[in-house]
Parts: sequence; structure tokens; C-alpha cells
Amino acid sequence: MANRVRLDTPKFPSREDKMYSQGREDPYQSRKKLPDPTRCPACGALFTKGRWTWNQAGDGINEELCPADKRIKDRVPAGVVNIQGAFFEAHREEIVSLIKNQEKLEKERHPLERLMGIKKSGKGLRVETTGLHMARRLGDALGNAYQGKLDIEYLKGQEKVRISWER
Repeated sequence: MANRVRLDTPKFPSREDKMYSQGREDPYQSRKKLPDPTRCPACGALFTKGRWTWNQAGDGINEELCPADKRIKDRVPAGVVNIQGAFFEAHREEIVSLIKNQEKLEKERHPLERLMGIKKSGKGLRVETTGLHMARRLGDALGNAYQGKLDIEYLKGQEKVRISWER
């Protein structure tokens, strides 16, 4: 009997219980409403109409660090992607290029989703991100481009994700 894949089965298990748990608070999200507009002095992102964008604004506006720059300053990543395996060692430059291209695409639309760093870790890489979505996007891109084994773990009650990819 051949293995069959059900089309109604999601590629990844449901994440609702892990992402939207009650009592979850992200210390890097502002608890107060920021004045509209507010500019981040570090990256230039602009908070307007309830969200951070790359729009421009005039001088003399409120300034406050955006959540991404607060994480970078404190060195507290929201997402960590660990990459390892023999395939990685043979294709290191190609994979690093894929990571940088994915960051560029995500950052254009979402100013708070950025890379914090790409570090050598043993025989692999440790990629740290300022947001969950950036880490997930990197994991999905690695899985789609190179297959391999992809493990995703959302840390319960926290705004953090750990992703491991190996081939």
C-alpha cells in the first residue's frame, strides 16, 4: 500500500495554542499609545496610524526606539534559527545569501522584522531575528529551497520561536 498524503492536512501543525496563549506579554511592545507620528532615532522607522512603517515625516516629531531596535540594543532575539548539517557546510555562501535576501523582502514591508545577527555556531549557523515572522520565514525558505528537516518550536507564554533546520 502506497503512502498517501491528505490534501486537507496542514503542512505544519496548528500554532494557535502556542502563539496566542492568555497572559502573553511582550516586554518589547509599548504598553502606552505612542504619539502619532513617532520616529525611531536608530533606524528611522515611523510609527503612524497604529503601526511602524518606512514612511517619511517632517522634523520636530516625537522620537522613541522601535521594538526591533530595543531588542537589538538589549541583544534579546525573538527568533532563533539554527542551521546545521553536511549540506549546509557545502553550501554555506548560498544559504547565507538566501537568508539576507529573505530579510530584505520581509523588512521592506515590516520594519520590525529584521536580522539581529548571523553567528557561526559549531559546524553551523545561529541566525537571530527581532521578530517571530522573520524567523519563520527563514525556516520556510530553507525548507522550500533545500528540503531537509525543519523543526519549529514556539515557546509557550513568550514571544519567542526556535527553529532548527538540518540536511
